[in-house]
Amino acid sequence: MVTLRQLRYLTALARHGHFGRAAEDCAISQPALSMQVRELEREVGVELVERRPGEIVLTETGREVAARAGHILAAVRDLVDVARHRDPLSGQLKLGIIPTLAPYVLPRVLPRLQAAYPGLRLEVRETQTRLLIDELSRGDIDCVMLALPADGPDVETFALFNDAFLLALPANDPLPVRKRVAVNDVDTRRLILLEEGHCLRDQALAFCAAPGRDAPATLGATSLATVMQMVANGYGVTLVPEVAIDVEVRDPRVKLLRFAEPEPSRAIGLAWRKTSPRKDDFTALGKMVAATLGKRLARSSPDDRYVSISRSSRAGSSRQ
Repeated sequence: MVTLRQLRYLTALARHGHFGRAAEDCAISQPALSMQVRELEREVGVELVERRPGEIVLTETGREVAARAGHILAAVRDLVDVARHRDPLSGQLKLGIIPTLAPYVLPRVLPRLQAAYPGLRLEVRETQTRLLIDELSRGDIDCVMLALPADGPDVETFALFNDAFLLALPANDPLPVRKRVAVNDVDTRRLILLEEGHCLRDQALAFCAAPGRDAPATLGATSLATVMQMVANGYGVTLVPEVAIDVEVRDPRVKLLRFAEPEPSRAIGLAWRKTSPRKDDFTALGKMVAATLGKRLARSSPDDRYVSISRSSRAGSSRQ
């Protein structure tokens, strides 16, 4: 009989492409994992893994079985969730979040979440969007906070708030601080971006790219904090999401300019598997995040928004 343990080991092998790393991921010995995969092959009557010196490759059937096994394991986790989580936002919840949100959203949301739902045990996984969506589909995490849209036919989403982009540039740049800038005002030769794989990089490129314009610098940073230090020291300009400005724009050597309407922005939301029975939990979490951050990011007028940003930036720099 095929067991869930065998399916879990096969999906780990498919994910890592290596018996040793898969065994470490599953917290068992390599021989034990190899034996269970052999047992699975005997049970289904077909070879699933092509074993080569120093590496393994799943056969075509092996890839199909591993993909179906992933869906089965996710469904089993959902079944357990149905039984365990009777009260809203109680028990364990594994939240994935992208790096351009985590340092700015979590400090504001977590205290309110803990006070409102003391029975919740939150685990946070911070990494890039593609990895989070893969882990979500496998059932390794319960929901993801990211920039929409979220790819995947089995993913359901909940919009949280709109996060506008601003142009961050050295304070001595000749562009006046009260000017609403256009995309043509951005010198793409000086545009500093995050490294490949960050959705913020793709969003900035989509906004700034145009036929005949120079390509941005090929180098990329791993964090927004690094990018902002480059800007502060006069090495270029960047697009910074509004949710990050209180943390990242504290240096008087940096100034912020708003873009002309319609402002470039990203839509922030939650994503989860459509099959998950915890939709009420995710909706409650989403409403709390939206209430905490959405109102703060909304301003009464363009001028008020700029004045507020300028004050928060100066206040931050004075604290340093």
